[in-house]
Amino acid sequence: FLGKKERYRHLGETVLGFGLLFFGMQIMSEAMYPLRSYPPVLDLLIRMENPLLGILVGAVFTALIQSSGAFTGIIIVLASQGLLTLEAGIPLLFGANIGTCVTAALAALNTERAAKRVALAHITFKVLGVLIFIGWIPWFADLVRMISPVAAQLGDAERLAAETPRQIANAHTLFNVALTIIALPFTRQFARWFERILPDLPAPEVPSPFKTRYLDPAVLATPALALNLAKAEVLRMGAIVENMVEKIILPFTERNREVMEELAANEEEVDFLEQRIYHYLTQISQKDLPSDQIDEVFQMMYTVTDLEQIADIVSKSLFPRAESWLAGDFRFSEPGKRELCDYHRRTVEQLQRALEVFKDVNLEEARKMKQILKKYRHMQLQLMRTHFERLVSRVPETLATSEYHQDLMGQFRRINGHATNIARTLLEWGAAPDREPRAAKSRSR
Repeated sequence: FLGKKERYRHLGETVLGFGLLFFGMQIMSEAMYPLRSYPPVLDLLIRMENPLLGILVGAVFTALIQSSGAFTGIIIVLASQGLLTLEAGIPLLFGANIGTCVTAALAALNTERAAKRVALAHITFKVLGVLIFIGWIPWFADLVRMISPVAAQLGDAERLAAETPRQIANAHTLFNVALTIIALPFTRQFARWFERILPDLPAPEVPSPFKTRYLDPAVLATPALALNLAKAEVLRMGAIVENMVEKIILPFTERNREVMEELAANEEEVDFLEQRIYHYLTQISQKDLPSDQIDEVFQMMYTVTDLEQIADIVSKSLFPRAESWLAGDFRFSEPGKRELCDYHRRTVEQLQRALEVFKDVNLEEARKMKQILKKYRHMQLQLMRTHFERLVSRVPETLATSEYHQDLMGQFRRINGHATNIARTLLEWGAAPDREPRAAKSRSR
């Protein structure tokens, strides 16, 4: 109690625990001394030599106190007072080994399947061990006496009280060691057996908080209608991605923290929709489709992929940057902030154009988008040049935020590229009426 170091306190508690254990056994032994001459108790203990009764009593008492060690201690105390013979103590020990299984069974009630198998194995080994030994109790008792110390100098009553406690302890040890040796070579076979008895349950499917709005498996038999529904879902996914791109600038320009949670939820929904839409389109592609519908399927697949990659840029690249930005005390220079906001606005507009092109199948607008991308890339180089000029001029805000500024410009450029890829995909799969060879090749890929 007075030790300052934790290891000394733990050592003291350990010694105290052992001391209380043996002190309690001594108290029990002294309290039971008068029972040596009490006929009802003697008659009851004589009946314990009936193996079935002894096992039942041992199992019930151990289950009630949920400790085979404590009940074994009680048996040893009874033997030390000459109240119990070895032949009566062994069935009680067997019962204690069965009764202790109750603790394992209770512990495994609300656990996983593997834990239940461990509890079942524990119960099975103990019960099988008792069944193996129960018919050999007299011979087992003789073996225990052979390996136990003898107090030949004492009288019969004193000798029984001196020898039996050690014999019971040795019987307990010998039973468990022998059971382990018998079972050990068959561990793998037992494991497979218990796995067959308690097989793994199929993992419950965690319900998603997200739902598709347009995809309907019932119309897959009509590919044209199914394609229209898939397109509506892709546009819905595109609207979510557009929202992510539009709002990712707010933590940097307005130090808006609330939008971060919305962006994280948007990313989860985009991943969900990407899987569902792709699976739906795969099911459509397995139908007997004309070449123009095959082109449309793969155009949508590529569009979904580009939208998901844009969402990844926001969630995996810009989102961590935003968290780092909000954790510090950063401010862009006013010119730098204007340049970022202007280029970000153009990035959002390019994504909006891509979604309109996808919606209306506007090939002319798709060609314009390729030209706009070239213009935006040239614009980004010019903006980066002015940024470096501010660095050379050692503008304090520019020096502190240069890494963020360059990263944001680079990520916006990547988003522009993926948005333009949606237009390129439309030109690739929708420009010419005859696309059957290319579609077949892409499908096999």
